[in-house]
Amino acid sequence: MFDHILVPLDGSSLAECVLPHVIAIARALEARVTLLQVLERPHGRSQSQFVEPLDWYMGAAEARTYLNTLAARLQKADLQVETAFLEGQAAERIIEFARDQSVGLIILSSHGRSGLSGWNVSSIVLKIILRAYLPVMIVRAYQPPEHDLMGLRYRRLLVPLDCSQRAECVLPLATALARFHEAELLAGHVVTRPQMPHRAPLLPEERKLATQIIERNRLEATRYLRQLQPRLDVRVRTHIAISDHAAATLHDLVEQADVDLVVLSAHGYSGSVKWPYGSLAVNFISYGATPLLIVQDFSPEEVEYTQAEMFARERKGH
Repeated sequence: MFDHILVPLDGSSLAECVLPHVIAIARALEARVTLLQVLERPHGRSQSQFVEPLDWYMGAAEARTYLNTLAARLQKADLQVETAFLEGQAAERIIEFARDQSVGLIILSSHGRSGLSGWNVSSIVLKIILRAYLPVMIVRAYQPPEHDLMGLRYRRLLVPLDCSQRAECVLPLATALARFHEAELLAGHVVTRPQMPHRAPLLPEERKLATQIIERNRLEATRYLRQLQPRLDVRVRTHIAISDHAAATLHDLVEQADVDLVVLSAHGYSGSVKWPYGSLAVNFISYGATPLLIVQDFSPEEVEYTQAEMFARERKGH
């Protein structure tokens, strides 16, 4: 389980939307919290351009005061809170800090000082998500904020499961949260219809084959979820759907069931070390509107470097 939570902040009210969730998660897991702010070079300045020392010093002092003020507020919730202040490029420094300090979970606001946009997450958040190779939680800054820092309680958690052991890696975390918040855990499984490309109508035997595959997979999922329920020791409800598109069906389920938090494995059956996230996780990052907690089942050493990463490492001499 996670005993160290990292919370990157940039001084904006949008970024602070994570704070009720930080308390809700940290109290449930009995984890310590580090509030981190990275002071970047002002926009529009190149590395060679001069930065006024007094302006830089004042910005650093303000950042430290800001972090200490927020830390005091979180400590009132009986959390163990530390602060950290760094200089440099935000995404890179946050990732370095998380790895160096053995962070178990990074909680991120989808947007911060740059403001809301039509993109579901900001560019800095996306960089952190793609490169940290750690469990991450995304809180949607465009949703109505929780004004009571200590009043947030999760009522219903959705855990998508595809009957794979990889997808099950979220269960210890999901059950711990459900137990602490006395929430319902909704275990969702989507039986996808088999793709059968055709230019003419399917033959009767082909339609029969597709029906048999669907029914076989539905029965297997039903058996799997029935056997899983007694192991979870929390209030569990299962949901099995048959659909052409698993992600779209799960998004509909989030809305219909009034889910507070989606807890998802980075990969499932089709997981590949070529990418840090599978297609379902990428879809929920890109299009989800509910707080999302992704448990990373690959370590940084397992995920293959992209060509861009390899080129960057070669230029730096690594």
